[in-house]
Parts: sequence; C-alpha cells; structure tokens
Amino acid sequence: MAEGKEFIELKFRIYDGTDIAHSTYASSMTVATLKQKIVAEWPQDKTVIPKSINDLKLIHAGRVLENNKSLADSRITFGDLPVGVITMHVVVQPTTIAKNKTEKSKEDMQKLNSCRCVIL
Repeated sequence: MAEGKEFIELKFRIYDGTDIAHSTYASSMTVATLKQKIVAEWPQDKTVIPKSINDLKLIHAGRVLENNKSLADSRITFGDLPVGVITMHVVVQPTTIAKNKTEKSKEDMQKLNSCRCVIL
C-alpha cells in the first residue's frame, strides 16, 4: 500500500445475498468509479444485470451514496475503530423501470387531482 493513502476493505451484497467485488479500495476513489468496477465484475449468470452505473445504487449505513463523492466524503470509515470488511448493499434499478414508474405516478396524480361530476 502507498504511504499517505487510506484504504478500505469492501464487499458488495447484491439482491440474492451473493457478495461480489471483495477487495481493498482507496478512500479517494469516487462512488462513480466504484460503480464502474462493480458493473464490470457483475456475475453474468444473474437474472438482473446492470447496464451502466446509473442502474446501481450503493447503500451504506442506511444512506444512498452519491456518485460525485469519494468514499472518504461518504464517511465509509468510522474513525479509529478497528474495522474488518465493510459490506455495502447494491440495488439494481434499470433506468427504464424508473422512468416508467415516474410516468405512471404522473398519470395517477392527474387522476387523483381531477374532479368528475355527473349531473343527471
């Protein structure tokens, strides 16, 4: 390991409980770069496969990590506590599904906000 750089040992748990990409990462690495690595190492035998980093969400300590922040900025480490491997959860949500949900919710909101009167 290089001097002056901090490293964090991470593994990523996907939807079926499988752990992938177990390795040591530099704390200066951005979340977007980390997601690229996860997409590249994603097991091809799974039913859900991310196509890009936008399909992935990394969750650590109940928070979704932002792509533009580094691991250090995302507060992955907990101070001076001796930490072993940190497990992050990976959620795959293809962008097409997310777009469909927003379109459906807009339609639902229009239905809820509309008023219908029938005069007999």
